[in-house]
Amino acid sequence: MYVSHLSLTDFRSYHQVDLTFEPGITALVGPNGQGKTNLVEAIGYISTFSSHRVPTDAPLVRAGSSAAVVRSRIVRAQDDGSERALVIEAQLGSGRSNRVKLNGAPSRARDVVGALRSVLFAPEDLALVKGDPDGRRRFVDDLAVQVTPRLAGVFSEYDRVVKQRTALLKSAAGFRGRSSVDLSTLDVWDAKLAELGAHVIVARQAVVAALDPYVGDAYEQVSDGQGAARVGYRSSLAAALAGADAERDTLPAVAGPAQPGADSATPARAVEAQMLEALGRVRPKELERGVCLVGPHRDDLVLTLGDLPAKGYASHGESWSVALALRLASYELLTNGPRAGTTEDAAQLWVADSGPDGEPVLMLDDVFAELDARRRERLAGMVAGARQVFVTAAVPGDVPERLAGARYDVLASEVARVA
Repeated sequence: MYVSHLSLTDFRSYHQVDLTFEPGITALVGPNGQGKTNLVEAIGYISTFSSHRVPTDAPLVRAGSSAAVVRSRIVRAQDDGSERALVIEAQLGSGRSNRVKLNGAPSRARDVVGALRSVLFAPEDLALVKGDPDGRRRFVDDLAVQVTPRLAGVFSEYDRVVKQRTALLKSAAGFRGRSSVDLSTLDVWDAKLAELGAHVIVARQAVVAALDPYVGDAYEQVSDGQGAARVGYRSSLAAALAGADAERDTLPAVAGPAQPGADSATPARAVEAQMLEALGRVRPKELERGVCLVGPHRDDLVLTLGDLPAKGYASHGESWSVALALRLASYELLTNGPRAGTTEDAAQLWVADSGPDGEPVLMLDDVFAELDARRRERLAGMVAGARQVFVTAAVPGDVPERLAGARYDVLASEVARVA
């Protein structure tokens, strides 16, 4: 698949822009702060209906405007060799629900997500290694939704249940156990949290299991064999069942149902039972503190280099390479699916694309300026054969010769094709 057209109205710094693209390499070149990243952000938004830079949509609407519109035309090859075009439109409004259209017909975002698959690497991705767990959770959830779009509804419903249950716990904590607060509904929320949380955990485990070998290969190529990178999953559920403190950074990555590298992911029904048991154990602490202490909203990915965690031990260059490896591995997973021998649950989670053209659009935002000459050439060689690649750079010299292709100059949110 590839993006053949992008139209923006009052999105970020753009009042109006209409661009046409072809398959292959497209370089967006211009000084920092001129609007290059806004373009790849818009393409990524059409793919996931979220921004990689901000948690809410309000900053995406141009200052002084009440709404923004992102419209993209996607071309996909069919089994018979023909091509099919899809037009996706998202209208973002400050303080109101967004509106999504597919080929002109109103649709729900959860029904359109995944129509365009994309992988975007940006400087913000360094936080995947050095930052807090919420960024890593979002990374694996976004990837899971692209693998299996129906999971968008599961993740959204789980977040709603966590908020409702947390509100009840906060009320109970405020009354310090006085009978004025009725906790009879807490068991109902526990059951719902366990049911949905089990599906979230199993989906994440499956994605991580499928991603892990690709991460190892990508890091080896990017770093020229200077270490072995792995990705695993750490569960607050495992900690609660073991009687440990789920907030400690020293929890082992290998524990209970979250065991990275296990032969198979724990089925959802078994995880649900474990969650109910763990919730029963931590309820006194939850009532005292007014927070949900168990569930995938408190889990984390574990990134390692050799035998050491990447966070806190990896150098800046190593951290950058690990973050890049995560995105390149995501691209390979979306393109090729789980490798032979991957866990059964990971294989079952995978939903094959409806056509032969499921390769995602790859976007590299200001990547090459951070790499030395050798790593630039290695990365260029890894991505040169992709169906469509967008590269942003401050100057033309930051784009490797191997990635020569169409070029657009971007200055003050004005875009002009020059090659």
